[in-house]
Amino acid sequence: MASKVIPWYKKKHVSQVKTDYAYHHTKHVSKQHTESKSSSKSVSQAQAQATEAMAEQAYTVPVFRQRTAEETEEYQRVSKNVGKGLAVIQEELHRMRIATKAQVESLEIQKEVKGMMRKRVDLLEEIPKLPDFLVALRPHTVWEKTPVKLFCTVEGNPRPIVKWYKDGVPVDPLSTPGKYKIENKYGVHSLIVSRCVVSDTAEYSAVATNQHGTATSKAKIIVKMPHLTEIHASKLDVSLLDRFPVSFGVEGNSIRLVCTMVVVPDLPNIPPIAQWYRDDKLLKPSKLVEMSVGGGAASLTLPHLAKDDEGLYTLRIFTKDGTAEHSAYLFVSDAAPSAPGAPGAPMSVKAYDINSDYVLVAWKPPNTVNEAPITGYFVDRCEAGTDTWVQCNDAPVKICKYPVHGLRVGHSYYFRVRAVNSSGISRPSRKSDKVTALDAAESERLQVIKIEGKYDIVIKDDDLEGYVTIPGEPTDVHASEIFKSYVVLSWKPPSPRGRAPLWYVIEKVCTGDWQRINTTVKLHSPRYPVFDLQDGQKYQFRVYSVNMYGSSEASAPSEPIQKVDEDGKSQDQCVPSAPGHVVATRNTKSSVFVQWEAPKHLKHLMGYYIDGRVVGAKEWFACNHKPFKHTRFVVHGLIPGETYVFRVQAVNLFGLSEESQESSPIAVEPALGKGAEYATPSSPFGITMLSSDGSSITVAWKSPKHCGGSKVNAYYIDKRDADTLVWKEVNLNAVTERMCTVENLKEGTFYEFRVTAGNMAGVGLPSAASVPMKCEAWTMEEPGPAYDLSFSEVRSHSLVILWRAPIYTGASAVTGYFVDMAKKGSSEFVTVNQEAVSHRYLQVTGLEEGESYVFRVRAVNAHGVGKPSQLSEPVCAKAIPGTKEIVAGVDEETGDVFLSLEACEICETSKFVWSKNYKLISDCPRVAVTTKGRTSRLTFTNPDKDDLGKYSVIVTDTDGVSASHTLTEDALNTMLELSYAIRHPIVPLKHGLNYEVLEKGHVRFWLQAVKLSPSVSYRFIVNDKEVTSGEGQKISHDVATGIIQMTVDHFTRANEGTYTVQIHDGKAKTQSSLVLVGDVFKAALKEAEFQRKEHIRKQGPHFSEYLYFTVTEDCTVMLVCKVANVKKESTLHWYKDDEEIVPDTPPNVMSGSCALPLPLFSRKDHGVYKAVLSDDRGKDTSVFDISGKGASASELVLQCTPEGIRLQCYMNYYTEEMKTIWKHKENKIASSEKMRIGGTAEMAWMQICDPSDKEKGHYSMEISDGVKTHTRTFDLSGQVKSDFFFFCSDRGRVVGGLPDVVTIMEEKSLSLTCTVWGEPTPEVTWFKNEQEVASTEHTRVMFDGGKFASLVINKVTPEDSGKYSINVRNKYGGEFVEITVSVYRHGEKIPEPKLGQAKAAATTPVLPKSPAPPSKTPTPTPSKTQTPAPSMKSPTPASTPISKSPTPTPKSPTPPRSVKSPTPPRFMKSPTPPRK
Repeated sequence: MASKVIPWYKKKHVSQVKTDYAYHHTKHVSKQHTESKSSSKSVSQAQAQATEAMAEQAYTVPVFRQRTAEETEEYQRVSKNVGKGLAVIQEELHRMRIATKAQVESLEIQKEVKGMMRKRVDLLEEIPKLPDFLVALRPHTVWEKTPVKLFCTVEGNPRPIVKWYKDGVPVDPLSTPGKYKIENKYGVHSLIVSRCVVSDTAEYSAVATNQHGTATSKAKIIVKMPHLTEIHASKLDVSLLDRFPVSFGVEGNSIRLVCTMVVVPDLPNIPPIAQWYRDDKLLKPSKLVEMSVGGGAASLTLPHLAKDDEGLYTLRIFTKDGTAEHSAYLFVSDAAPSAPGAPGAPMSVKAYDINSDYVLVAWKPPNTVNEAPITGYFVDRCEAGTDTWVQCNDAPVKICKYPVHGLRVGHSYYFRVRAVNSSGISRPSRKSDKVTALDAAESERLQVIKIEGKYDIVIKDDDLEGYVTIPGEPTDVHASEIFKSYVVLSWKPPSPRGRAPLWYVIEKVCTGDWQRINTTVKLHSPRYPVFDLQDGQKYQFRVYSVNMYGSSEASAPSEPIQKVDEDGKSQDQCVPSAPGHVVATRNTKSSVFVQWEAPKHLKHLMGYYIDGRVVGAKEWFACNHKPFKHTRFVVHGLIPGETYVFRVQAVNLFGLSEESQESSPIAVEPALGKGAEYATPSSPFGITMLSSDGSSITVAWKSPKHCGGSKVNAYYIDKRDADTLVWKEVNLNAVTERMCTVENLKEGTFYEFRVTAGNMAGVGLPSAASVPMKCEAWTMEEPGPAYDLSFSEVRSHSLVILWRAPIYTGASAVTGYFVDMAKKGSSEFVTVNQEAVSHRYLQVTGLEEGESYVFRVRAVNAHGVGKPSQLSEPVCAKAIPGTKEIVAGVDEETGDVFLSLEACEICETSKFVWSKNYKLISDCPRVAVTTKGRTSRLTFTNPDKDDLGKYSVIVTDTDGVSASHTLTEDALNTMLELSYAIRHPIVPLKHGLNYEVLEKGHVRFWLQAVKLSPSVSYRFIVNDKEVTSGEGQKISHDVATGIIQMTVDHFTRANEGTYTVQIHDGKAKTQSSLVLVGDVFKAALKEAEFQRKEHIRKQGPHFSEYLYFTVTEDCTVMLVCKVANVKKESTLHWYKDDEEIVPDTPPNVMSGSCALPLPLFSRKDHGVYKAVLSDDRGKDTSVFDISGKGASASELVLQCTPEGIRLQCYMNYYTEEMKTIWKHKENKIASSEKMRIGGTAEMAWMQICDPSDKEKGHYSMEISDGVKTHTRTFDLSGQVKSDFFFFCSDRGRVVGGLPDVVTIMEEKSLSLTCTVWGEPTPEVTWFKNEQEVASTEHTRVMFDGGKFASLVINKVTPEDSGKYSINVRNKYGGEFVEITVSVYRHGEKIPEPKLGQAKAAATTPVLPKSPAPPSKTPTPTPSKTQTPAPSMKSPTPASTPISKSPTPTPKSPTPPRSVKSPTPPRFMKSPTPPRK
């Protein structure tokens, strides 16, 4: 049982207050008593002394006199007054005691409250908390050229990071130095804007972020000009001009509603006040809604459409006369389904009843028109800050509401919903707003206490309850939601509940004992959904409150609860009844007004879905895609003149109702009274007989030549016996088709017919009477006549004839048609087509210009050729003056592929009617037709092969303006390429981003564009951070050569990463990236450090060639080295095993070469020899090991060669007498054409020619020095090695065909042709004397088929002599080959060939020789895709004196020397060969 509780402020301190008061009171009384005792003692002593004195003087005390009556009365009066005064004093003392006690208690309460607040603050600091603005931003209005400061204070745990934005764009102080200043002092975040200008007028926002979420505070800064301070936005005169129309969008796309206007006065810093509404709800700017006003327009952009965005949009502009408004509806249709037949996405997902671990999610169902019914929904949740969606329900829930439990307290979530039917699952809905799982009852348990009238102290009910351990029991247990799928239990939290964390335990009972429900989870919210209840059973529930001290008593049991047996069984839990009495009336030429009666039961009603259908079609279409709340709706986007019927469904959270009855058919035409002047149409003509069965005749006719300004929508037929003059009406109701069957006729009688046309203005004049037609049954086996012949695309020598199929088909189906032609006035018909055509159109050619022709059509079936059609009207083979053809093109701005026709004549009622293969193009999503003035454009939305065919267009109400165009696959592909180039313009690159290591260790990153304009802009981005030219790097470009480059002065480990160059040149842009990480980066860094050290080394005396040995004829071993940059003071000392050797002849460093002779070389001469060259500028050392100790063989390394790849092992010396065994997967390898084994003086190698996957695996080399066998291994099975295969096999290279030297007589033609290869196809560049060769009439550069590269020089001259080279390169590398060309004059002696530099492949280094074991790190190999190929040199702009060579010129850290030199020359930048 709960113990008796005492208020917290009394429990500790009441007794203490009483004790203190008693103590002070007792002390005061004791003091008074002591004083009275001391005073009485002194009085006694005085009396004794007086007695003694009187005794000495023998004084006698006189007798006191008696008081008179008056004196006695006065004494009593005074005594009475004194008594009253004493009573007043005592009462005042009592009051002061009470006040003092109250003040003491108040001070104690304040002290206790402050202590608890400190504890609460400490506790709150430990609790994770979302960012929250304690002091929000305030708006400011300032003058021009004055500063303004925005500041805010934000709290959160952990401490949030605050970022500043201006109109949604991050504020970057570095972009405009001195303009912005961002500070954070003592928890106050501030943004200072210096010298404000009008353009600083904007909405500024501070966004605070930590790991639990974000918070935003916004404020506007308005900058005013001094002379405009009295003008307010509401005082402007605004007139709306172009207004946004009814718009149609698709989920996932974007749309922009724009309304232009005239503003007087038009002030840049005072735009009009514009408000946007959707369905009368004010919209606010967000990520999904972007608004702007200014520049003479107000716009609303919806960047990511969803069906939630559908509705009536209203723009309201405040003017000096009030407001100016415009409204239009936006329709948003479903995106393509995730699976055929899958439903559309749900919408309007919202979260309600938010608690600490429970949220109720609700949504609106999608419209299902032709899809299967929805069987349920899946609800997903996503925790804020992540991208992971988790499905909440295992089985689909059938109603549009679902309780989500198991949330974490204090965490924020988003929710979305997916619909399910028999065909699949829909696309997900738009996610809900962010909700945070917090206990809603917490705020109700807070109280505010005011202290001294100005301090607010917030205290929980827990604090006022005292020290409660075991909580009370919950109350009011009931079911807040009852459905077939689940029941939601709700209750009130206990009171008192205590301070310890609280959770709940739920029990249920049906028959028998109580059973616990939530056995696995701690339930913190007073809500819980129960899913596993049996149908038809009644349950009771009770709840316990539990904390760390124990459990409360059980709550009172709930009322018996039974879930509904079937969703929709009761009126409260069922789909609504169907709406009734749907009525459609005319509205505009493309819209219809639909209204209906509401269903009887409106509970939970969300709105209505309206569907439409073209009369005669089977498929329904959705008129709206979001439930509409009212009982009247305007259906837009209908085809003018088409006839539709409509139906309506009601929607609630249980689903969609049954469909209403269909409305009456209605044609889409403008309602009368729109102010237009119309005339009645002219008479129809060409009445022809199509069939007869003996009691009826079917006739057809042609449309009036003039419609009268509105569409002809009614025909009335009259008949008469051929022997009479009286006409009789056939139809009272209008006929819309140009064909009618007249019934109730007498067989064998001749009849005449006439037709009258009608439109909005009325009924016109009747046509002329037809020829007499006999009513007799048609029994022939051949088909009847075709009818409604018309012409299109009439030109000087051709035309196209079209017709309709016969009504009477005969004994079998029609299989084709013949077209007959005759000149006007002639009866000699010529069949145009020798074979019957199956389609109902034909292009007739070979006409004579200016000649008139008549045509007829005969249908064919299996039994023969049928009756000919009625003769057509004569048509003249002559084009209308000014006739233009259809133009196929690509829009230069948007890149849209289109067909366009500019009509040579047109009238107000003319329309452009487009057809494909002479079939009318209706509302097809593949194309869009737009008309502006005389020009109509057919734009393809997503052109592909399905759009191929013949397109034609006819302009109505003209003298036959028409044209056609056949769209072929080649033409479409060409336009698609142009479209892509327009939509995605790029800056073509000659070379992508690459790098090269320069002297001094500088690293140059460069790329080369084919062409750059002077206005080009670019950025270098390294590891996602933009770098600029400054200390440490220099960035430049050269428009003439198209080179953009960045040189890094000091290349270190910090430079590892991804390098990207982004280029913008006009509308075109491109970017190129280089991934410089891992082994490739290490190679570049090693190369840069080597070059840096080499540069430093060469500043003083140094070895141009390190120590090597030669053997003289007298068998003396000479250790030789070559020196450079020496002076007289330079000295060279020899050492053996660190002991100096003094040769007989001192070394002469000025000679450039020094040698140490070792005569009679023997084992005693074994050792490590060292030469040290030094002077006051520094020293350099060269070591040569001939000690014979240790294994000098390096690890196996991988190199790329023109033939394939090579495994090689470096050593001090190598001879073929050494026993060397190569193995692949433990199998010995024999030298062959595929696997070549060999070596040089310092290296053993194995060449793998044209490597493939078979050559992957583990390789080993065993080498014996006669005493011990040494093994070196290499694994060629990894991913990097796999990429190396591609690199080596796919790189660009010269396969063959070029000589080393060419000698040719002048005036001859020289052709240097070679075969190149690479995948992808390499780029080929020719050079002469290291300058790129451009193609001219004298020198032609050709590259045919991606295989054959040629340089042809016509009529060579001596000036053409020189060193020519070809650079073949793709992204995996390349090859560089040189040719020496000598031109001699006629009669001169043919010069001897002089070879140029040896050919060297750009990716194949000269085999290195090292005096010391090389690095054990394998040579870095570039990956196939993102890792850069070995660095290549580029054409360098003349303005940057970094490197003049346009080709990969070999460079060496030391000058080349004889073959005997153990130090390798360096011909490569990357891959870097091993070295000391």
